[in-house]
Amino acid sequence: MIDWDPLILTFELASVTTFILLFISVPLAYWLSESKSRIKPVIETIVSMPLVLPPTVLGFYLLLAFSPGDGLGQWLDEYLGLRLVFSFEGLVFASILYSLPFMVHPIQSGLSSLSGTLKEASYVLGKSKFHTLMKVLLPNIKPSILTGIILSFAHTIGEFGVVLMIGGNMPGKTKVASIAIYDEVESLNYSAANTYSLILIFFCFIILLLVYVINGGYLKKFWQ
Repeated sequence: MIDWDPLILTFELASVTTFILLFISVPLAYWLSESKSRIKPVIETIVSMPLVLPPTVLGFYLLLAFSPGDGLGQWLDEYLGLRLVFSFEGLVFASILYSLPFMVHPIQSGLSSLSGTLKEASYVLGKSKFHTLMKVLLPNIKPSILTGIILSFAHTIGEFGVVLMIGGNMPGKTKVASIAIYDEVESLNYSAANTYSLILIFFCFIILLLVYVINGGYLKKFWQ
């Protein structure tokens, strides 16, 4: 028998992270797709850095920043009662930063590919930018939004370095599936590690398959 808590915690972390990322990434992606600002390349670089930055680097600096002994971490602990180190909340915060490009890039690409006439027609009808974004633009990039959701969810499931650095290995609190696999390998319990790994492989395969099936229109072709 394996301990299901790490798997449950992993999917809980991925769900919360993806939900928050969606609300953060839509306005950010919209701004990036529309902006002509000189700081746009800087923002794009910051958003994209988790793609190339070793996760342990990000985790290390988050650990320093949120350490309750000094700096920002001490202020959060004393005035807000919030301790991000070795907590589920810390895992969520770190996961949001680490998975940000996987949500922003597909949505930004989708918005950039839309014809400008859609916005112009909406503005001519007297609609606001917010209404145009929510009722005109986003409905026309549903595949891009779905791709961002699935990739962010799957990427969060596979995190290791960041969650280990900021969350540690606390059963029932911060011990996600990737950490559980590492522990089982360290204990030479390859059977349990194999079980955890196969479950994650199967789940990630299914959700990625859904992206290609839905975005490729295969469901419509099947039912026709």
